[in-house]
Amino acid sequence: MASPLKNIQPTDSELEILKVLWENGPSTVRLVNDRLNERRKVGYTTTLKIMQIMTEKGILTRRKKDRTHIYTTLVNENETQSLMVDKLLQNAFGGSAGKLVMQALGNNKPSADELKKIKEIIRNFEKK
Repeated sequence: MASPLKNIQPTDSELEILKVLWENGPSTVRLVNDRLNERRKVGYTTTLKIMQIMTEKGILTRRKKDRTHIYTTLVNENETQSLMVDKLLQNAFGGSAGKLVMQALGNNKPSADELKKIKEIIRNFEKK
C-alpha cells in the first residue's frame, strides 16, 4: 500500500501529533492533547480538529471504543521521515545529499555517538 504522505506535506502541528502517536501508540484525543500541552499550550478542540483533518487525509484512522474515539497512525515513523527528507533534499538542496549533510552538521554539533554512526554509514557507502 502506498503511503498517504507521498503527496502530502504534514504541517508542523500534524507532525507533533504523529510523534505523540508513534511514542504512545493508539490514543484518545485527550491523551494526545495532554502530551502536546507538556511542550506548549494547545486547546483540546484544536487538537481534535487537526486529528479529524488528518483522518480525512488518510494519515490517521479512528475507531470507536465505548464512548471514546481511538486514533492510530496509518504511516510509520521511519517512512514518514524518509519521505520528508527526500522532499527536503530535492526542494532545498537540489538533490545533493552532501550539501544537506554539511548544512546539518554545520548547524548542529552532533554527539560523539552520532558522529560514530555517521562515520560508520560513510564507511559502508565507501565499501559499495
